[in-house]
Amino acid sequence: MRQHRINTLKQGEHYTAKELDSFVSTTDVVLLSSNASQLFSDPEREYKVVHEVEGFFEHSSNDGEKYFRDKRAYVVEKV
Repeated sequence: MRQHRINTLKQGEHYTAKELDSFVSTTDVVLLSSNASQLFSDPEREYKVVHEVEGFFEHSSNDGEKYFRDKRAYVVEKV
């Protein structure tokens, strides 16, 4: 069995919600889930990393500008 503390996510791999929770808590990333707000509700539920990007654009409602965020983001879906 894999340890719960992981340092990186790999596209195509499966991870438990517990592992993802640990990863997000210790790494500066964005995690997008097809499971909405229930991502961490079941620690043993598995998710597959389906996509990874190096950064993303974000719109600011304060000044109306779009800013590029140089932050890794992962898309995960329930298995």
